[in-house]
Amino acid sequence: MKTAEPKEKRSLARALWYWGPVVVYAAAIFHFSSLSHPEDELPELLIRQVSDKVLHLVEYGILGALCCRAFRWAAGPAALKQALILAIGAASLYGLSDEFHQSFVPTREASWLDWAADTAGAIAGAIGWDRFAKS
Repeated sequence: MKTAEPKEKRSLARALWYWGPVVVYAAAIFHFSSLSHPEDELPELLIRQVSDKVLHLVEYGILGALCCRAFRWAAGPAALKQALILAIGAASLYGLSDEFHQSFVPTREASWLDWAADTAGAIAGAIGWDRFAKS
């Protein structure tokens, strides 16, 4: 039994190392989506100079990369082969749930165009991480 405990601790530490950033980042997305005026929390440069869709691309590009990293290294051998598809699917579904969530926030609305930008960002981020990890 003593030999299994360190292995379990390593597995937990590994899961936290890879999935922790995904959870923290997803929580940050949820937080900003809960605000009626998220622009009050962002630097003015981003609000005035950058398109809303570009912000969605970058935001979900990071999530897609984090998901790909987690599926690739922490989800087990079966997920490794499908890490890219799983990462894109997970980040895109989170984007869809985020749009649904925003439909309940005063002054916010759900937009399929935002979700499309989220998905495009997830694809770019996951592919970018997958290629980086393979090099």
